[in-house]
Amino acid sequence: MFDFNYFTPTKVVFGKNTEAKVADLVKEFGGTKLLIHYGGGSVVRSGLLKRVTDTLDAAGISYVTLGGAVPNPHLGLVYEGIELCKKEGVDFLLAVGGGSAIDSAKAIGYGVANEGDVWDFYDYKRQAKGCLPVGVILTIAATGSEMSDSSVITKEDGLVKRGYSSDFGRPKFAIMNPELTMTLPDYQTACGCTDIMMHTMERYFSNGGNMEITDSLAEGLLRTVKKNALILYKDPKNYDARAEVMWAGSLAHNGLTGCGNDGGDWMTHKLEHELGGLYDVAHGAGLAAIWGSWARYVYKNCLHRFKKFALNVMEVENSGSDEEIALRGIEAVEDFYRQIEMPTNLRELGINPTEDELALMAKKCAIGVGGEKGSAKVLNEADMLAIYKASM
Repeated sequence: MFDFNYFTPTKVVFGKNTEAKVADLVKEFGGTKLLIHYGGGSVVRSGLLKRVTDTLDAAGISYVTLGGAVPNPHLGLVYEGIELCKKEGVDFLLAVGGGSAIDSAKAIGYGVANEGDVWDFYDYKRQAKGCLPVGVILTIAATGSEMSDSSVITKEDGLVKRGYSSDFGRPKFAIMNPELTMTLPDYQTACGCTDIMMHTMERYFSNGGNMEITDSLAEGLLRTVKKNALILYKDPKNYDARAEVMWAGSLAHNGLTGCGNDGGDWMTHKLEHELGGLYDVAHGAGLAAIWGSWARYVYKNCLHRFKKFALNVMEVENSGSDEEIALRGIEAVEDFYRQIEMPTNLRELGINPTEDELALMAKKCAIGVGGEKGSAKVLNEADMLAIYKASM
């Protein structure tokens, strides 16, 4: 095992009707003038946004609003939010929605608290020295951004999707009411479950240090999400299943399932970022479409972990060689994806890249990771291209 630091300062308020506590939480963390940042019309149509603003009005808390955050959130809207915050004297950001609104709010917070172009942080040119405080009312269980240090933004010019991580961006509080996720389309629920599992799988498939307790937590989380994703596929209004998945989403990406290892692999995410940047696909679906091809490309270099995963998470038969067990585990993951109607290749995802587009994605991916990256197996540009081709 490796030494590690574990830092999770976010206050979680979990349960039914917890959004009613938003004003008290904003005051607790010093907010006096808010930017409420959200995505499309769902928070408006559901009445959630009005409930939030009514609560803030009753508490005498001032605010301005900025909607429009989209999947693979855009840098242009981040710039708009930064200018609005500076103009209005905003001192606190409230993200109402899922990962897109939260990630965009974090980026706005970096832009307000630091001089210069906020894209510099996502382009790895410099580090943030602070962030405007962020609070969250979560409506989608998926990215774990409500407790994580990470934010992913897409620059429209060049369709470049990049992530930035800093403890300054960790939300001060996260309100989690599983009932708020019940209006999601089934496809988004499945994408969210896939993303949650992948955040733990990225940390699990590592050749750099492991702890038995961390593995047990990771494996239990993965089994729980798999089980409850299948329940939600048949019964989308099941509160207990929604609650299990929502809490798992936070635990999957707040660092808990990576304690003691080398930080994990993350190449499935990096490969998907180029799909999301170029084709604007749903993140969870893109991860599902690429994972099997990545796994078959790298499993021999991380065979002990793939075998353990196959037995302890996918619960395949413990017979045959280690390689046979590992491959059955990969196949079992893809079978699970099909059960919840997630894609297992790019054509099922609905895209059909040309040879030139595959090469462009591999080139951009290699640039984005600084040439090569991976823990299960270190991948360079040629490896990335081979995985993209296999995923067709």
